[in-house]
Amino acid sequence: MPEPIHTQIPVLTEIIAERIGALRSPSELETLIAELQTRLAAATFELTEQLLRSTLAEMEAALYSRVSAELRRELPELIDRVLREQLSKHEPDEP
Repeated sequence: MPEPIHTQIPVLTEIIAERIGALRSPSELETLIAELQTRLAAATFELTEQLLRSTLAEMEAALYSRVSAELRRELPELIDRVLREQLSKHEPDEP
């Protein structure tokens, strides 16, 4: 019977422990830590950028939809009111 998938995925601490065991000097450990920090930071920034772009696109679509719906609802009344105001200015006074 094969191992469950969660037992096949290495944990970050296990990977670091394996790599630390193979290190020969403190400078190699510092290099490893710096490399891991850089890679984690880069991956984090990439994920953040993707999430922000996606969120902004969703927000833009929602705002566009909301503004369009509001214009469809209010524009006819606005046009009617302005036309009536203008036309009433040009009507001859009643005697």
